[in-house]
Amino acid sequence: MLNAATGFKHVYVATGRTDLQKVQDRLMTIIKNEFELNLFESGNIFLFCGSRNHVIKALVFEDDGFVLLTKRLIRGRFQWPRNAKEVLEITEEQYHKLMDEFAVEYRSTIEKTNHLEL
Repeated sequence: MLNAATGFKHVYVATGRTDLQKVQDRLMTIIKNEFELNLFESGNIFLFCGSRNHVIKALVFEDDGFVLLTKRLIRGRFQWPRNAKEVLEITEEQYHKLMDEFAVEYRSTIEKTNHLEL
C-alpha cells in the first residue's frame, strides 16, 4: 500500500529515531510541536522510522480524520537519515525510491541536507 501511494502534496521524513511504540496522538504532537508543521493539511504524509530501521510508520490526514500505517520489512532495512532530529521534505519521486529501491540496506548512506538526496 505504501509502495504504490501517489498524489501527496508534501512528503515529510522525520530524521533520527522515533519511538514507534508511540501512538498516533504522540506522533501528531511531534509534527505540531517539534516540527511546527500543519498536520491538518490534506495531502501531507509524515514518515517515522524506529531504531532498527525495518519498521516505518506513516501518518496521513484525509479531510475527515487521520490514517496511521505501519510497514515492517520482512528482509532488509530502510536507509534512513540519522544525523539529527529534524524533518526533511522529499519529492514524490524520492518517496518512491525510498519505498522501492532503498527498502533494503545498501552500503551508501543518505546525507543530511535540506532535501533527501536519493
